[in-house]
Amino acid sequence: MKTQLEVSKADRTVEEYLHTKVIGTISNALVAIGQPDIRIAEELAEVVTYYLYRRQNSHNVTSGEVFSVIKAVLSAAGCEEAAIALTEYHFERKLKRSRIEVVAVDMQELADAKLLCEPEQCAGRSRWDKGRIVEDLIIKHGLSRQTARTIASMVEEKVFNMGLSVVPASLIKQLVLSDTAAVLRAQRQLQTV
Repeated sequence: MKTQLEVSKADRTVEEYLHTKVIGTISNALVAIGQPDIRIAEELAEVVTYYLYRRQNSHNVTSGEVFSVIKAVLSAAGCEEAAIALTEYHFERKLKRSRIEVVAVDMQELADAKLLCEPEQCAGRSRWDKGRIVEDLIIKHGLSRQTARTIASMVEEKVFNMGLSVVPASLIKQLVLSDTAAVLRAQRQLQTV
């Protein structure tokens, strides 16, 4: 029996390697270039997973290595445009993360909005970091790392789609609560099926 491969993330956490995430990543890259094909995504993901499990008896890989292998497999399969689209998507998300600032403002009334216009006046300012949401959900609320990462990713996507460069912490809290409720409800429904 093969030992489960672990992935060391950029935020220094470690999670199980999920073949389905690789399928999703490749599928999204193919969709980005207007060539959606789940069969090809599954076949290429098999190549990525096979390579990662067969390399140098290591049971740990970095997320950067997984990303590089996915791009190499896409390129080798003649899907260079998909590899480029994946790289652009990766750097676009990195750029968005670096441009979003979270301010410790509890938006209750219009007067609080003034603080968003002058974030340098706020005492609690920090760069966007979805890892903080993950750790908070794990430590304070006892959720599994996988569930916490799912919720944090959902929140991050909403924040990105809003196009804000300054986000009040109270908005993040509301998004986390809403998405946590949705995920827990979905998990409960799956258990009763």
